[in-house]
Amino acid sequence: MSSNGSSWYVIKQEDETCKVVELKQSAKTPKQSEKSQWGGFKSEQEAIAKKIGLIRAGKCKPQ
Repeated sequence: MSSNGSSWYVIKQEDETCKVVELKQSAKTPKQSEKSQWGGFKSEQEAIAKKIGLIRAGKCKPQ
């Protein structure tokens, strides 16, 4: 479940797959070398729904 003070992001990795990550409020945005990111979502479920939409739209490859 989501805890207060955190946001969820969908991050596109080098291999074109996307992953869902949680960041605490102290971290502003993911600091990785990925191509694209979407977020901050309030819950993991919202981020997963976005990831599914990105896969269906062809922006991410399924794992």
